[in-house]
Amino acid sequence: MAHQSHAYHMVNPSPWPLTGAIAALLLTSGLAMWFHFNSFMILLMGFSAIILTMTQWWRDIIREATYQGHHTLQVQKGLRYGMILFITSEVFFFLGFFWAFYRASLAPTVELGEYWPPTGIFPLDPFEVPLLNTAVLLASGVTVTWAHHSIMSNSRKETVQALALTILLGAYFTLLQAMEYYEAPFTISDSIYGSTFFVATGFHGLHVIIGTTFLLVCLLRQIKYHFTSQHHFGFEAAAWYWHFVDVVWLFLYVSIYWWGS
Repeated sequence: MAHQSHAYHMVNPSPWPLTGAIAALLLTSGLAMWFHFNSFMILLMGFSAIILTMTQWWRDIIREATYQGHHTLQVQKGLRYGMILFITSEVFFFLGFFWAFYRASLAPTVELGEYWPPTGIFPLDPFEVPLLNTAVLLASGVTVTWAHHSIMSNSRKETVQALALTILLGAYFTLLQAMEYYEAPFTISDSIYGSTFFVATGFHGLHVIIGTTFLLVCLLRQIKYHFTSQHHFGFEAAAWYWHFVDVVWLFLYVSIYWWGS
C-alpha cells in the first residue's frame, strides 16, 4: 500500500473466477447426469473443483486483508455495500419461491377440481420438527450476536465459544431437516405443493450449509488471531448472512409449514 496514492485495492490477476465458473458448469452438468443417468463422476469433479476454488480464493482474500493491509476503511466500505447488495439479491431469489407458493395456494384452479393442500398431500405437522428447527435457528441467531459483541469487546475465548456453538446449531438444523425430508409423506414430484415445499426449504437448507461453512472459516480465523475489535468485516458479513437465513426461515415456517398446512 506504500506504493500507491489512494486507499483502493487494485486486485491482482487471479485464476479463481475462471476455475469457479468451470466448477459451476461441472456441478450443474453433473447434477443433470446424476438425475438422468445415475452417474456421479462429473458431479464429483465439479464438487472437488468448487472446494478447491473456495479454499484458494478465500486464502488469497485472507492474505490481502490480514497480512498485506489491502482492506483499508475505503475498501471495507465497498465490501459492506457489496454484501448488502448480495443479500438483497438473495431476498428476491426467495421471493420467487414465496410467489409461486402463494399463487398456487391462494388461487387454485377450481375448474380443474384443485384445492389446497392438493389431493393426496398430507402436510407436515408444524408443531413438531419444524418448530424445533425454528427454535434452533433462533438460538443460533442469539449465539452469533453474542460472538459479534465478544469480538467488539476483545474477548477471544467467548468469541470462539459463541462461534463454535453457532456452528453446532447450524449443523443440528441441517441434520433435522435431512431427517424431515427422509420421513416426509410426499416428494418433490407430488404436485405444486411438493415442488414449492422442497425447492423453497431445500434452497434454504443449502444456505444454512453455506452459512455454517462461512462461520467455520471465521472460527478458524479467530483462533489464528485474524480478527480485532476494529477489523473483522469477514465475520460481520457471515453474521449478516446468518441473520438473513434466520429471517427467511421464519417466513418459510409461517407460510409453508403453518399457514400452508
